[in-house]
Amino acid sequence: MPAQGKHRRPKSVSLSRGIAAVTTGGAVLALPVLGATTASAAPAHSVAAEKTVAPVSVTAQANSVTKAAPAKHSVVSGETLSKIAREYSVSGGWKKLYEGNRKAVGENPNLIHPGITLTIGAKAAAPSDAKAGKAAPAAERTATAERADRSERTTAAPAAAPATYTNDLDGWIKESLAVMAQHGIPGSYEGIHRNIIRESSGNPNAINNWDSNAVKGTPSKGLLQVIDPTFQAYHVPGTSTDSYDPVANITAACNYAADRYGSIDNVFGAY
Repeated sequence: MPAQGKHRRPKSVSLSRGIAAVTTGGAVLALPVLGATTASAAPAHSVAAEKTVAPVSVTAQANSVTKAAPAKHSVVSGETLSKIAREYSVSGGWKKLYEGNRKAVGENPNLIHPGITLTIGAKAAAPSDAKAGKAAPAAERTATAERADRSERTTAAPAAAPATYTNDLDGWIKESLAVMAQHGIPGSYEGIHRNIIRESSGNPNAINNWDSNAVKGTPSKGLLQVIDPTFQAYHVPGTSTDSYDPVANITAACNYAADRYGSIDNVFGAY
């Protein structure tokens, strides 16, 4: 009888089986070593971390762009740079707002025309890395100049005495302009002078007793022919409450003209 298994197919050794090795401590199972060319997978947490970081970075950049975007404001009748600066809480007030919009406003910050667009809060773009080295010396010079300016102000002599004005039409207009600047009321010397000559010929005691206002019992008075109700409504604190007072009359009239026409400079007839 033939030996059993003579014609059986030899079994191949599976690479997945362990290889027994004998050591002084006994038999251990050594796992098969895969080829050096087999790539091992990257840790799962690394991919997840990358997916987590990317959206946050994009969101941060989006928020940064949103915060940096300047606002736009279209001027309407009666507005002034001071009023707009207060409305948007502009750091530096109307002067800062004017500096950023000088091209749109023009050379006279007291005269802004309805319809122009102002940029609120515009900031200069940060210099690129390539230009950073060149920008540094300029920044240092600016900082040095600012320190010198502060030092000069600290050691400067006491402030000069308040300005004095002549008691005539020229002096009244100039004093009124000073008060108007303190209160953000627009207007120019030429605009005020032109309207005074038309309304009263420069006579601070002028009164109109024949027009419709006079018929109603409120005649027009003073250099810019203001009726009492208008004078009281637009009276500027710090000036006389007498509507015949030249400075008080001019300032109240300019305040009224700014509210209704944008500026006394825009008035070229009865107002």
